[in-house]
Order: sequence, then C-alpha cells, then structure tokens
Amino acid sequence: MQGKGLIKFLVIAVSIACLYALSFTFVTRKVERDAENYAQGDMAREKSYLDSIAGEVVYNLGFAKYTYREAKAQELALGLDLKGGMNVTMEISIDELIRNLADNPKDEKFNAALSAAISKSKTSQQSLVNLFIEEYKATGSTTPLSTYFATKDNASLIKAGDSDRQLESFLQKEADNAIQNSYKVLRTRIDKFGVASPNIQIQQGTNRILIELPGVNDEQRVRKLLQGSAKLEFYETHANQEVYPLLENINKTLSTTLKVAPTEDKATTDSTKKSDDLLANLGANKNTKDSATTKLSQDNPLFDVLRPAVYMGENQQMALMPGAMVGSADLKDTAKVNAFLNRPEVKSIIPGNLKLLWSVKPEAKTPNILSLYAIRPAGVDNGPVLTGDVITNARDEFNERNEPVVSMQMNSEGAREWKKITAKAAQGHQSIAIVLDNVVYSAPGVNEEIAGGNSSISGSFTVEDTKDLANVLKAGRLPTTAKIVEEAIVGPTLGQSAIDSGVNSAVIGIVLVLVFMIAYYNTAGLIANVAVLVNVFFIMGVLASLNAVLTLPGIAGIVLTMGTAVDANVLIYERIREELAGGKSIRQAVADGYKHALPSILDSQITTFLVGLVLFFFGTGPILGFATTLMVGIITSLFTGIFLTRIIFEWMLERDMKIKVSFPWSAKTLQNANFQFIKKRKGLYIVSIVVVIACFASIFIKGFSQGVDFQGGRTYTIRYDKPVDLEAVRQNLDDAFQKTTEVKVFGASNQVRVTTTYHIEETSDEADKEVLTKLTEGLSKVDAGNKYEILSSQKVGPSIATDMKARSIYATIFALLIIAVYILVRFRKWQYSAGAAIATIHDAIIVLGLFSILDGIVPFSLDIDQHFIAAILTVLGYSVNDTVVVFDRIREDVNKPNALNKDFGETINHAINTTLSRTVITSLTIVFVLAVLFIFGGEVIRGFSFAILIGIIVGTYSSIFLAAPAVYDLSKGKHLADAPKKAEPVTP
Repeated sequence: MQGKGLIKFLVIAVSIACLYALSFTFVTRKVERDAENYAQGDMAREKSYLDSIAGEVVYNLGFAKYTYREAKAQELALGLDLKGGMNVTMEISIDELIRNLADNPKDEKFNAALSAAISKSKTSQQSLVNLFIEEYKATGSTTPLSTYFATKDNASLIKAGDSDRQLESFLQKEADNAIQNSYKVLRTRIDKFGVASPNIQIQQGTNRILIELPGVNDEQRVRKLLQGSAKLEFYETHANQEVYPLLENINKTLSTTLKVAPTEDKATTDSTKKSDDLLANLGANKNTKDSATTKLSQDNPLFDVLRPAVYMGENQQMALMPGAMVGSADLKDTAKVNAFLNRPEVKSIIPGNLKLLWSVKPEAKTPNILSLYAIRPAGVDNGPVLTGDVITNARDEFNERNEPVVSMQMNSEGAREWKKITAKAAQGHQSIAIVLDNVVYSAPGVNEEIAGGNSSISGSFTVEDTKDLANVLKAGRLPTTAKIVEEAIVGPTLGQSAIDSGVNSAVIGIVLVLVFMIAYYNTAGLIANVAVLVNVFFIMGVLASLNAVLTLPGIAGIVLTMGTAVDANVLIYERIREELAGGKSIRQAVADGYKHALPSILDSQITTFLVGLVLFFFGTGPILGFATTLMVGIITSLFTGIFLTRIIFEWMLERDMKIKVSFPWSAKTLQNANFQFIKKRKGLYIVSIVVVIACFASIFIKGFSQGVDFQGGRTYTIRYDKPVDLEAVRQNLDDAFQKTTEVKVFGASNQVRVTTTYHIEETSDEADKEVLTKLTEGLSKVDAGNKYEILSSQKVGPSIATDMKARSIYATIFALLIIAVYILVRFRKWQYSAGAAIATIHDAIIVLGLFSILDGIVPFSLDIDQHFIAAILTVLGYSVNDTVVVFDRIREDVNKPNALNKDFGETINHAINTTLSRTVITSLTIVFVLAVLFIFGGEVIRGFSFAILIGIIVGTYSSIFLAAPAVYDLSKGKHLADAPKKAEPVTP
C-alpha cells in the first residue's frame, strides 16, 4: 500500500485536531456543572456565576489560554430542539421603507399599487420592490414612479424622470441598507440581553433575519426587545470633569448603604478627601493582592467595577481624561454597574439631565471592556437635540491622512440645527453623542461650528467601524419596523426529552451495527467497527471545529451515518470475498478488493454528498444541521472506511495474523445468486405502476396533512398530567377558535399537538395573545382537574410558508437534476441517467403516496414539512447510491474481454446478482439504525425517520428491479449499449 506513512500521519493529525476541538466542549460543560452546583437551582444565581467568570481563564493549554467566553464560542453548541429556547424570523417592513422614502404620498394609484404588491408578495417569490414597480405600471399612471422619490432628501440619489431600472436599483439599495442596519441593531440588542451562544443571520435574498436564542425562557421580553422600533438620536454630553464628583458621591453612598466594613485608612473615610488622592489609588495595579488593594475594593464598591476615565499626567499624577467618556468596565461587570446605578438611593442623587449609557461594543485594543458615556438630555422632555431623520446620506471614506472616517450630510432643516448645536459644543470643546437604541455608537468631540450640514466624524475607527456607523446614520432617516413572522419556542423539558431520545437511539444504533458486522464478517467486521467508532469521533470533532450547532435531525444524521459508514467496508469485503472465491491469496484479495471497490464507493458516496449540498443551501435551522452532519459524515466515512481499515489490514498481514471475512454460515450468502431480473422485469414494472397509480390517486383525492411551516399558522405541543380524549380537545378548540382545528396525539396519550390557522394573516403580538387566550380557554374546558403545560409553540406567517414550499420544490428538482447530470458525466450514456431518474422518481412518488395513505391511520404525525423534504432528498441520495453500485458493475462487465460475446441483458443480470449481497447487507444495516431511530428517537423526528425508513426499503427495490432493467430497455437493440468494437488490423 503506497502512502502508508502519510495516511498514518493524517489519522494522528486529524485525531489530535478533533480532540482539541472537542476539548472546549468538555471544559465549558464542567464550568456549567460547577455553576449548577453553586446555584442549587437558582437560575439567576447560576447566570450571575457564569457572568462573573466570563473573562476568567478556564482552559490553560500552556501555549494558549482561553477564558470561559472564548471557550464557549468554540464549543459544540446544542440547537434549540435539544436545549430549549426561542427561534424567530424577523421581517423588515420594506413597504414602510418605500412609503418613508416617498414621504408618504397620498396619491391613490401609488398606494393602490403598493397595497397590491404587498398582497402578491405573500404568495410570490419576487421582491416587494419589483412587484411594486410592476403594479404601478399596471395602474396606467402617466406620472413616472421615480417622481415620488425625487425628494430633497434623495436629491443626490434619484431624480424625477429616472427609469424604472434606476428606481429599482435605488430602492433595492436602500432596502439592503435597512436590512443591514436592522441586523446591527438586533445583534446589539441580543448581545445586551445576555443570551449564551446566540445565532443571528440575514437570510440572503430576502428581507428576513433569522435569530436563535438558546436557553431563553422569557418569550414576552424577547418579543418586546426585538420588535421595538429603533430611533437614531444626537445628544449633547457632560464632560468627564463634571461627572466625576457625582460618581464619587455614588461610590460613597453605596459604601454606606451596603454596609461595607470600615477601613483603617483615615484618608479613605474622610468625606472631604480630595479627588486627586482617590485617583492616585485607582491608578494602582488591581491585580496585586496587597492589603491596600483589598481595602480599596471594600471601601469603593462602584470604583471596584467601574474604572474612572483617567490618564497619567505630568509629574506622574493621575488626571481626568477630557471628553464625555466617564469610565470603563469589563463586560462581565457591566451588569453589576447597572445594578448599582439603578438602586433607589443612587437614582435619587443622579440629576434629571444626566443619562449614563454604554458604548455599542468594545474597542479593538480592549476587546473585553465597554466605555460609559455621560449624556445630557435636553428640553422639557429630556430628549435629544436632533434626530436621525434629518440625515440625507452618510458614507465611510478616508481623510487626507488615510484614516477611516465617516462623512455625513443633512437636509436644510438639519443643517440649521446642526450649526447651532456644534457652535455651542465647540465653545466648551464638548462632544456630541450618536445614540441608537440607548447605546452610544460614537461621541466625537466638536472643535468648531459646522455649517452647511456636511460633517466628518473621525476617531480611533477601523474600516469596519466606519462602515457600521455610516449604515446606522443612513438608516436614521428611514425608520422601519421589524416584525416576527415566524417563531418557534421549545421548552427545556421537551429539549431534555429530545436529548435523552437522541442519545438512546445513537447508543442502540452503534451497538446494533457493531454486533451485526462482527456476526457477519468475522475479523473483518471487527476492523470495520474500529472504523465506525473512529468515524463517530471524527464527525463530532469536525462539527465542533466548524462551530456547527448540533440539532435533533443532526443526531439523526449521525445515527444514519453509522449505518452508512459500513457501506464502504461492505463493498470492499464483498469484493474481497469474490477474489478469495477466485482462488487468490488473502494478501492479493485484500489489495484487489480495495482497488476494484473504490470506483463504486466514490460514485455512491458522491451522489449522496451532492444531495447533502442541496439541503445545505436550501435548508434552514435543524435541516441545515442535518445537511452539515450528513456531508461531514460522508467525508469522514470515506477516510476511515478506505484508509484506516486498509492500514489495519496491512498491519495484520505484516504479522501473519489470521484474517477472515465471513463465518461458515455467512460465507455463501447470495454468493452464487442467479435470479432472472431481466426476464421477469415486465411483471415487476406492472407491480410498480399499480402502486404508483394508487399513490397518485391518494395524493390527488385525499391529499396531505401539511405542517405549519408549509401552510402557515400556529402549532402548540401540550402535555396534560393524565391522558386526554382527543375528540374532546378538538371540539373545545373548534368552539374557541370558531373554525376547524387540527389536533393530533404527539407521542404519549397525554400529549397533543394543536395546529390552528386562526389569525393566520396576523403576526402581531396582539394576534399572538388572542390566539393563546383562545387556546387556553379551549384547553381548560377539556378536563378541569387535568393540568396541562405548553411544551413548545411555533408560528409561521403566510409569506414564510410560501417561501418554504417554493424552496422545497426547488431543492427537490435541483437534487434530481444534479444527480442525473453527475451520472451522465460519470457513465457517458443518457440511458444510465434516465434509469436512475426513473428509480428516484418512483421512490419519491411511493413515499409521498404512503404519507398520504397512512396519514390518520398510524399513531404518529405524517405532516409534509421541511423535515419530510429533507427525508425525501436523503432517500433519493441513498437510492442512487445503490443504483450507482449496480451501474459500476455493469460498466466493469461491459469492458471485460469476453463481454462482446454476451447479450446485454445477461451482462446486466450478472451485475445485479453479483452486487446483490452488497445491496442487501448495506440496506439491512441502514434499516437497523433507522428502526432504532424510529422507535427510540422521539416523537419530534418520528415522521422524519419513518420517511427515510420506507424510502430505503423502496429504494433498494427500485435499484434492483427498476433502474438497471430500465437501462436495458432503453438500450434495447443496441448490443452491449454500443460497446466499442476491436479495430481491424491495417494491411501495409
């Protein structure tokens, strides 16, 4: 075996890398167990504990040290379906943006076109901007649409009479800016909320933002936080020198009220102590453990967590820094500072014209420290001196010294006010704070009056800082709201249940595969088991290194991968058995077995990988986790199945150790199979046609039960203390909602899943409350003494449902096309692509039909949703996997020297028979783990695992009885599919 040393090095290197990636998870889990033990069930105390050590080193490798926060960022995170929490999709109101850009015109045709566009957007894949332009054209108005947007504020961006294409570009750019700004605002709000490992991402090509908040249990607070409108404001500021005496007073007040032990240092307790003395003490090294530092911490509770803004002046004396920044604190201490400032005795001494606000994020040079600014509210309402609606444009650029700056332009009204504000600030060299969402984005100093409304904002900015600030300023004049159009809440109880189910199914699945491989393949099975276990370790390590989120479908993917991990070994071992039967030595049989099995292994796994790739690009949330796990599992399975097992074989052969690839009872299994598949193909065609017609009939007559993510609406999972009458629940909810409600048993007889389309078009908080009120009203009437708990809920707006259905259709079509193209390229004949397409379409129709036929008959949910689409695509991948192995053997047999003397039907029949053992054994291992997943994997993925289970069975049938026979019929009359003939010798 060539390259043995390189492979050994790769195995060791990958193992070390995986262990390193997983070590962060081990460390954070230990820290969190310590926090649980310390808190004794008090969640607030547990969070406080974790906050307090967020910046502390918890993992020391010698060459690198990691704080808890840094280790947490690199752990293998759990998804919401495992940990519990909240998942929401926010939709930015582009219609509101369009109205604001046009200064809310009263024109009837403008508003009619926009209303029609909003209505169509719920069922269309086009952007609202494009729909609006089309609808306006349809009104027949002679006024160019660009005229409405050619306002004074937009003068430099769009002009009256500009074409629709120019207008579309303008509106789309402004929409993108609004989405980016909303993303920044939501990111900041979530970071301030304090959620561990949040995930927030823009869904590219849409006006939506996906947010996942694991561990959140205060849904109302989250909704209020995310949906509150953000407003850009400019404030005057207080100078640090003005505010420092107040901070001293707050510090002394806290020292007294918190009853801190008195110190022996007279200077510290003297109420007339000078500021300079305390500043000198604050300049001391806080990391030292001497008594003076300890005493300082006890006597100065505020200054122990909030460092005043000071610097080393002349004669090594501490002095107060100029500007509006009055202090700084470690990220972990900001909550403590806020708690101090919100105490009643402290709030009573803070004047009404002072607000203390934190900076939006740490500076690059101090990554764990936030700055605190002193803001001066103005007027009788203590508001800002100017709001962001006066800004006409802002952009990031570089000044003459090549430093990143932000250029800002205002309208005429804003320019007049800005001139007054900057003139006043320049007199005292004060700063003007730029505030969004009560967070300071920048507080530049003003050195001179600024006339004309054009300003340049400079500071210690990075290029990213100026881009962010420019986006914030531009969006200040375009207030848009973000509303929740999709929402899923998973309670911690259901999350823990999912973890238990997933772990149980994974363990049982591993054991089954390991036992079967040893029982069937003897010594070789033991080698395959080593590869399976190493493969699982590699999968977990790679997922951790990619910062992937482990979801319940992801665990299903791991369990499924364990079944398919042996696929490569089965192909190799079956080939080794063929070589041994031909009289070769074990050493030669092993070498030839790996050599001849490699093309089939690669072809079969690449087709499945391509399906995973399609799922990755089209899927979201848990489906994305499944796709990631599937693709990673295929890569690691190939590595361990081909290379790791080969190294073990070589090691055993070098030591003349006895290697067996079967037991006496399994040695002859299907070895000399000679079934007449081609001769009996027409009868099997008829069976398939009859089944397909029955499935089509059920699909068109009975239809499907669509999941909430495909039809829209709200779904709730409810658990009662005792079993309930399903019909009683349905009747009471129908009465409450005044419309038909779908109620199904969800697992145990005391659990139900309720789906309602009541207020399906409404996604507001008010609609949510009304639906929940009616749900509670109906549930409480079922059995007065039977208490219930809502374990999870999901809300999907109609536009999201339409989008999900469209993405699912595109994903399925694209998967079929990409598989067909790959097979065409690989086998160079359209007949092979057509045969594979016939088999995969046959499998998809039967799985769909069975879901329609069995819905309402079997005691579990068979909804058509995202999980089902993932299952269908997985089935297509594995169906082609089996099919490609047969095709590879046909190609191999066609190219043999004596192939021209055989009928093509005989060749195909021989190929199916010789690969039959591999097809059956691989399918059996996958069926084993899928059966485990179906039984023990939990109710959440029962329908998902059932779809794959029946799909694998049907796919195995179609690979044997349909795909290859179809190639024969499509090639009929073309002996050996036009195999190349030997060239006649040339006579000189």
